[in-house]
Amino acid sequence: MKLYTYFRSSAAYRVRIALNLKNISHELVTVNLLKSEQQGAEYLDKNPQGLLPALETDEGVLAQSMAILEYLEETHPQTPLLFGNAWQKAQIRNLCYAVACDIHPIDNLRVLKYLSSELGADDDAKNTWYRHWVEIGFEKIEKSLDGNNDYCVGNTLSLADVCLIPQVFNAYRFKVDMTAYPKIAAIYERCNKLDAFIDAAPQNQPDAA
Repeated sequence: MKLYTYFRSSAAYRVRIALNLKNISHELVTVNLLKSEQQGAEYLDKNPQGLLPALETDEGVLAQSMAILEYLEETHPQTPLLFGNAWQKAQIRNLCYAVACDIHPIDNLRVLKYLSSELGADDDAKNTWYRHWVEIGFEKIEKSLDGNNDYCVGNTLSLADVCLIPQVFNAYRFKVDMTAYPKIAAIYERCNKLDAFIDAAPQNQPDAA
């Protein structure tokens, strides 16, 4: 497998974590979002959506991180990240979507670029925008977590943790006050002691230099 990735893409970060947790052999192919390489003809030929990440498999190229994560779950059921009965799986998906559908889309790089290039927002305004939507999302996630659990859903790693940790990384980067979300911060700290998360972290990627 080839994963088309950018070190600061939180969606690609999710997939890197999952590949590591499942111990799936893969190659990283870097695509520079700041240089808009995702809009180049070569990349668009592989992924017409022109977004990151994309996973190239023997069956073809799959885009959208949540679709990739569920594909990996179905094709590599060892080390399950979506587990339990229908209700438990729904709880995991509920937290995944709170990050991937409610927070991430309005805070990603192309939105921030639009704010500056088309609406004239300066860096302070963009950072305020970013923090506002993260804080709203994290407030709701924090209330839904059980502080007695090690991870988002019980004491076993799930796709919910895979989705949450990259968003928390970005929250720290944009100086969100994480003391307001102690349960989220504790999960972040706990996950980042594990090799699969350390290896997937942005600062440890080949294009981070």
